[in-house]
Amino acid sequence: MTSAPYDLAIDSGGDRFPVTGAAPRLSWKPPRLADGGDSYELEATVDGIAALRAVVTGHRYLGWPWPAPTSRQRVAWRVRAVSADAGSEWSERHEFEVGLLDQDWTARWISPVHTDDPGPGRRAAHTLAVSFELPVGVASARLYSTALGVYEAFVNGERAGTAQLSPGTTSYDRTLYAQASDVGDSLRTGANRLEIVLSDGWYRGQVGAFRTPAEWGDAPGARAELHVALEDGSTRVVRTDGDWTSAPSVITQADLMAGQTTDFRAGTAPAVPVLVDQVAAPPIAWSPAPPVRVVESRAVVSVREVRDGVWVADFGQNASGWVTLRDLGAAGTTTVLEYGEFRDATGDLSTSHLDSHRPDATMVFVQRDEVVSAGHDAVFEPRHTIHGFQYVRITREGAFDPKTLEMQVVHTDLARTGSFACSDPDLTRLHELADWSFRGNAVDIPTDCPTRERLGWTGDYQIFAPTATRLYDVSGFTRKWLRSVRDDQLDDGRIANFSPDGRRVKLHTDAQFAMMTGSAGWGDAITAVPWEMYTAYGDRSVLADNWDAMVRWVHWALATASGSRHPSRVQRSSEPQPHEQYIWDGSFHWGEWIEPKRKRADGTLIDPVQDNPQAWFMADKGEVGTAFLHRSLDTVARAAAILGRDDDAVEFGELAARVRDAWRTEFLAADGRTVADTQAAYVRALSFGLIPDDLREASAARLVELIREAGGHLGTGFLSTGDLLPVLAENGYTDVAYDVLLQRTSPSWLNMIDKGATTIWEDWDGIDDQGDAHESLNHYSKGAVVRFLHTHVAGLRQAPGSIAWESVIVQPTPHPTLTWAKTTHESPQGPISVHWHSDGDRFEVEVDLPAGTHGTLVLPDGAERALSPGRITASTTTEVLA
Repeated sequence: MTSAPYDLAIDSGGDRFPVTGAAPRLSWKPPRLADGGDSYELEATVDGIAALRAVVTGHRYLGWPWPAPTSRQRVAWRVRAVSADAGSEWSERHEFEVGLLDQDWTARWISPVHTDDPGPGRRAAHTLAVSFELPVGVASARLYSTALGVYEAFVNGERAGTAQLSPGTTSYDRTLYAQASDVGDSLRTGANRLEIVLSDGWYRGQVGAFRTPAEWGDAPGARAELHVALEDGSTRVVRTDGDWTSAPSVITQADLMAGQTTDFRAGTAPAVPVLVDQVAAPPIAWSPAPPVRVVESRAVVSVREVRDGVWVADFGQNASGWVTLRDLGAAGTTTVLEYGEFRDATGDLSTSHLDSHRPDATMVFVQRDEVVSAGHDAVFEPRHTIHGFQYVRITREGAFDPKTLEMQVVHTDLARTGSFACSDPDLTRLHELADWSFRGNAVDIPTDCPTRERLGWTGDYQIFAPTATRLYDVSGFTRKWLRSVRDDQLDDGRIANFSPDGRRVKLHTDAQFAMMTGSAGWGDAITAVPWEMYTAYGDRSVLADNWDAMVRWVHWALATASGSRHPSRVQRSSEPQPHEQYIWDGSFHWGEWIEPKRKRADGTLIDPVQDNPQAWFMADKGEVGTAFLHRSLDTVARAAAILGRDDDAVEFGELAARVRDAWRTEFLAADGRTVADTQAAYVRALSFGLIPDDLREASAARLVELIREAGGHLGTGFLSTGDLLPVLAENGYTDVAYDVLLQRTSPSWLNMIDKGATTIWEDWDGIDDQGDAHESLNHYSKGAVVRFLHTHVAGLRQAPGSIAWESVIVQPTPHPTLTWAKTTHESPQGPISVHWHSDGDRFEVEVDLPAGTHGTLVLPDGAERALSPGRITASTTTEVLA
């Protein structure tokens, strides 16, 4: 071997430099010219001394192999591959710091003083501050800070770090993350000032579609320690304590849902002593996820004045973030900014499709910022809120210069790992839509939409996670979110519908919404997502971390299946049949959720949830529930085997088989038809391995028949859409998969493009034929289709049983209308690429694999070729597709 391991990393936490807790996880990629060995030698220095060494086998993602590091230590480590006869060169050193660990914090919690409380959504941000002296110059300085709320820290007026919306959203009763910033360049000899601007944020702001107040606590709080190393060798620590003061800031209203109001004319109110130790907080931890940042700036594409003093700006892309406004007008000028995803026929902003309705209430959707000018060169950038938008309506008396308005795209700063492009610009564009949808819904946690709810719905990420791993490195991002899922798990084992759960259903189990907690396909995220992370990255710890939660979830589902029955089965027979103890039908399920809507005679859409909520709520969704129970049990069995829990693997494997057999007894006919007889039911059954081998052909044929009866349109909703095309292709119907993929009329993906979508819609008819908008226009779940572009159109996928891309299948399945396609993936082994092209008679494919990855190439004519690390080119003259 002549090269070295590379791309060394730890958990992805930190802002401008990596920061971790007391149990850092190390990862690296093998040498590019490796000989296939799996032994590595590690060496580390801590604070420049005490070299540590360890030899590990079979791991390239492992926990810290030495005694736990302590607060504020600085570590430099490197790795080399070793084998019986040779060793690689040493890698370059990777450096990181240990944060200030919980037991070493001495700062006190401080809270602002509120003279009045206008209530959630209308509260001001406060400035907490302290002044201090430094006798000599600064050698280095670290600010460690966190909050119950959203905060920004400033040292002598300079903002600390690049992270936004810190400390992020967690289940604050159990988990709170701190941040570290290098502020040495902001300090000076003599007088200094440290400020923290604090607002409600996720901690006690508004939550969800109906903007219910979060219930994490009654008052926000902040905690910070500034550790300064001075040039004379001494140190100074500035802590939050009773010496700090509190004053209202120029941010007179701040809410993540409602928006931010800033009045630059606001006078400086008298500062008063802060409140000390008024809040209760969990131990401070350090996040494994990258921070939220401004990742891109976008200029206005067009501006239209829709009436006097009202303009609508189009940024050309639906995204999450805010705007910066540099033209604030003369002193006293008020500018109102309203954000949304849609313009009506007049060109004006319209957000009524995002209003939330229930029998007892309607919540009108609003995303609104306001700024009042003081007449100086201030820039308005509302960093204590966030919006989902493509369009902004600007209302102001007087002139407005659109060149002073800029979109700031804000989300977790994820590293891109995958790409796709092909000769069909619409399919390439579809990939871009799904990518943007995920970006817009990756603001610290995976959310359903960046507008109406902004909640970490478990079902949505369970659906999209396999696609997310093809686009970005989501390992730390996902581990962070899974901790909240575990934190919010109910005592009985149910998984909350969304996490972090500011409504705290786990404390309100008698509430109506608690009845809708524990749904199949949503709660099953606790098994599906960790397994997906393990297979994508090879880190066993994600299974170990979530093992107890997985087991509690499936035990609750099994108990619910055996202990309750759907009324339709009770009506069928007062005594349950033996198999019914494994039919999960007696509790609430969301079901397939948002399948294509039927139309009335006048062309308007029929919404089964709104039109007859009682019938929808009470419908038998046991087919869905039982299918997911089988998949989760099977997943838990496989996880047990990986973790060395052999008895558990046998137990859960046997339970999975019993549930599978019960599903077949209850929902599958002898001719391969399902009782539900819907596209979704066949996709789910075929994907989850519920159909016996001798019936798969018949079931797949019936799925195709249903698609053809629908005029070549899909009929799936949230849960099954991502699996529809792979199921068709893997059962011999690649042509039908392409027919559905390339369909242009609703319901279809390309219909979204034809109607101007820049992100994936929640509803298949997000913009209907009359030009009216429905539901969210930025929901990534249906964008899971782009995984098919990687796995089948370009043809790159992990082999069955492979972990961390150690084995691949490259099997392009081209369409006659395509002349080329390519995909790349930055895998844990290194970069993988596939690029094929065809001129009609000749098909050629180039594959490049890193060390540590092997596989099989399957050409369109069925010929196979073994793949080894390196680049190969293969071709065939066989016609690629009839």
